[in-house]
Amino acid sequence: MELATLAQALAAERRVNCGALPDRVQAERFLDETLRAIFPNIVGYAESCTAEDARCHLEAASDALHHALRPLQRDGQADPAALAAQFFDAPLVRIARLLWLDAQAIYEGDPAARSLEEVIATYPGLCAIAAHRIAHWFFERQVPIFPRMLSEIAHQRTGIDIHPGAKIGHSFCIDHGTGVVIGETTVIGNRVKLYQGVTLGALSVSKALARSKRHPTIEDDVVIYANATILGGETVIGHHSIIGGNVWLTESVPPYSVVYHRAEVQVKPREDADTDEAFLRWYPSI
Repeated sequence: MELATLAQALAAERRVNCGALPDRVQAERFLDETLRAIFPNIVGYAESCTAEDARCHLEAASDALHHALRPLQRDGQADPAALAAQFFDAPLVRIARLLWLDAQAIYEGDPAARSLEEVIATYPGLCAIAAHRIAHWFFERQVPIFPRMLSEIAHQRTGIDIHPGAKIGHSFCIDHGTGVVIGETTVIGNRVKLYQGVTLGALSVSKALARSKRHPTIEDDVVIYANATILGGETVIGHHSIIGGNVWLTESVPPYSVVYHRAEVQVKPREDADTDEAFLRWYPSI
């Protein structure tokens, strides 16, 4: 098939108008420049962090936002100028304050962190939280697709998947973070800490429930350890609770609870004390 004919066939199969999608390249540029204005070292290297540097990053971010949302403007789905005027004002200052509290919470919650600068420059949890707080602002204003695009950029970079609709309080800490999933209608209180592999998800993925509360509520000062799964829109984890690793929860727990999974581990003596030979018998291909 000739390329021209193939192109026509592919165009005929399209189900959406591609021109109505935000520009992903410009969305990524907007996110990076905004983050550089808040945390100069969070995305790449920055030689300095003066107010003039921040102004330059904000100008670049504003320009990228206009370009990213221009396809939506043509369809009457978004007004880039109005959104930029709103975002690059008090909301961004509030987001910045929240992110500094998040960075401090991550630093204080991880004995391995040597400095706040190390958290800002290297911790994927902070990067994912920062992208979420920005994406959530646009989600609340019902900007189509763009908020999810911002969240997915962070997801690809960090392995942390936070839907832009999730509501998250201040001083949020994600430690390690790989595999964390936070659903759209999740509500998280203040000073909550999650470890890697935590899922805050829905009991059902039925499309009929799209407008209902499908994901759990996590109250203040809760710690959820690695690979715990908490499901359901009516599930509430009471404040100051500790949820242990590998726990599966589909019902609420009261405040100050400790929930843990008890696994049976068996230990038996080895027949051969020669470690290398025994290992190779199990894995002969090595």
